This record gives sequence, structure tokens and C-alpha cells, in this order.
Amino acid sequence: MLYYLFEFIEKNYQMPGASLFSFLSFRSALAILFSLSINAFYGRKIISLLKFYQMGERVRDLGLDGQKEKQGTPTMGGLIIILGTLFPVLLLTKFDNIYIILLILTTLWMGFIGFVDDFIKVKKRDKSGLKGRFKLIGQILLGIIVGFVMFFHPDITIKEKSLENNTYKTEIKSTKTTIPLLKNNEFDYNYLIAWTTKKSINYTWLIFIPIVVFIISAVSNGANLTDGIDGLAAGVSSVCVLTLGIFAWISGNIIFSDYLNVMYIPNVSEVVVFVSAFVGSLVGFLWYNSYPAEVFMGDTGSLTVGGIIAVLALIVRKELLIPVLCGVFFIESLSVLIQVGWFKYTRKKYGFGRRVFLMAPIHHHFQKQGYHESKIVVRFWILSIILAIICLVTLKIR
Repeated sequence: MLYYLFEFIEKNYQMPGASLFSFLSFRSALAILFSLSINAFYGRKIISLLKFYQMGERVRDLGLDGQKEKQGTPTMGGLIIILGTLFPVLLLTKFDNIYIILLILTTLWMGFIGFVDDFIKVKKRDKSGLKGRFKLIGQILLGIIVGFVMFFHPDITIKEKSLENNTYKTEIKSTKTTIPLLKNNEFDYNYLIAWTTKKSINYTWLIFIPIVVFIISAVSNGANLTDGIDGLAAGVSSVCVLTLGIFAWISGNIIFSDYLNVMYIPNVSEVVVFVSAFVGSLVGFLWYNSYPAEVFMGDTGSLTVGGIIAVLALIVRKELLIPVLCGVFFIESLSVLIQVGWFKYTRKKYGFGRRVFLMAPIHHHFQKQGYHESKIVVRFWILSIILAIICLVTLKIR
């Protein structure tokens, strides 16, 4: 909105300073400041409203230290993250950018699913919330939409460099993505079905869209499982999103993408403004969510955060780095799968179930071992930073 307003003013009235809004760095900096300011001024009011409408968390007794004190803490704090992200994005981004449209859609879509889930938990006093199959259907539908748009939309392209004259070709549609240690760090999903027919490129969407669905479902559920102790999901997600923002900035800059031999993606740099607003909103939320938490993000926040991270990774074509970049999400999800799978297997074989961990997800295992949740959270943050650095290093691994 402001971008178009100041573009009009600059074009027609040449007002000094109006051209600043044409600079990505200026709008990104403003996005961070706006999101932090919104959360600082309105975060407290939203928490008060959640308390007024009795949107308090109903905590199950899991035998964890400090658990009873969390009873009644407002949930649905993801609304703070969503509002703190969308307002700066609507003010400062270009609305005609397909990547921004996809990210806004993801924010609203996953936010709605999470809100319904939290509402059922709190108001209907049903701890299970929205039935799992309905959440999964929502994630699948979003994945189909995102995958369809990314495959068929004419503005979602890449530019490849010609080996003959070292210049960039025209923009092309492609299902190429980034993966370390392969030639040029690239992998084309078309390779998976290239053996079936000479015209396999026309049918690549049949495998690309299910992959997108899986990634969105896996990451959003991973973020949901990670949101179990104060500040964990928000802090870890901030690191993941910031890293993807760096990838977006490099991939959208023809000079830096050429220097680092990274896939050049036209128009993707606009995503940096969204990332700036999102990171600012996560940090602003962390102000209230750090131990002892004044508000929980709930599924309203965790599903939204996970969905955005997944779509961001797909947009910048770094989705195959997710197991490393989102390593904390991966570990948390894996611990649950191992725990449930081993319990069912041993119960069937021996007549009684055995557990690998004291409790899953794994952050509860560490709590059971006597670690304070603040120490667990900070150590997981450190692990996320290390994993993010590893992902950035892959830019130069050939």
C-alpha cells in the first residue's frame, strides 16, 4: 500500500525521500520495526482480550515441573504473530508479487485451521481439539493450491546461465530445486519420472504437488509438536525464517546468486520484506512467550509458523534442506514417531508397551530428566543456529 502510494508521489510530485520505498532494504527494515511496534503496543491488549474471553490453556497433568503454574495461561497467541506479520506486509510489499500472495494465503489458511483447533480446545473443553483428519485435509488442500500455483503460474520461473557465453537465458518454468553435493547443487523433480515417457515434463506436476503437500504437512505438524515449552517454537522458528530470508535475498539478486553459483529466481527478493515482518513478529511474540510465558501461541501460531516456513522453503527452492534447517522440528517429530511406533510394536509382541523416551516429544524427555525448560530452550536455540550455519555453508559446497 505505502509502496504504491510513494511510487505515485515520486512519479508525479518528485517528493524528496519518496524513492526510499523502492529500495528493498529500506522496506525490510521498516517491516521489522512495524512488526515489533505492533506487537509491543497491541500484544498486551490481545493477551488481555484472551484473558477476558477466558481463552486459557487447559493443561493436562503430565508430571512435569512447573506444569500446574501454566494452567489458565492464555492461548491463541498466534494471533499476535499473524497480525504483527500481515499489517507490515500489506503496507510495504508489492501486491502483484505471486510469492507474497502465496505467503499471505498460507498465513490466513493455516491461521484459520489453528484458530478453530484452539477454539474447540478452550470453549468446547475438548483437549483433542479439531479432529486430526480435518487438520490434515486443510493442510493437503493448501499443499495442492501451493503446488498447483508454483508449477503452473507463469510468474514463477528461474533463470539459468548459459555455459557457452556465460550469460543468463530467458526466464523459464522449471521444477529444479537445490540440494547439496550434487552437480551445481541442483535437482530436477522431473528426473523422478523422466524414464516413463519423452514428454515427462508435462506430467511432473503429478509428483511435484504431492511432494509439496507432504512438506507443508510435515513442517507444520513438526512446528506444532515443538511448541511444548515456553519460547521454544518461536525462537527456533525465528532462526529458520531468518535463514530462508538470506536465501531469498541471495537468490533474488542476480549479482550475488551468480557469485555464489546459486539458482537465480526472478522477483523472489520481495519475499525478504515478508520475512522481515515475520521475524520481527516472532521476536515480538517471544517477548511475551519467553519463560515464564504470559501467552502461548497455540495451534493458531504453531501451524501458521510451520506452514509459512514450508512455503518459504519451497519458494526459494531450498525445501530439500528442511531436515537440516528445521532439524529441531525433525528431531521432535521423529521422537514421537519412534515412541509411538516402539510402544505399539512391543505391546503387540510382548503384551505390554515399552518406551524409548521418558516422554515424547523429546523436550519433555529432557524435562523428565530434571533439566529446567529454560536450559532446554536455549540449547535448542543454539542447535538451530548451528544447523542454520550448516545450511548457509552449503552455498559453497560443490
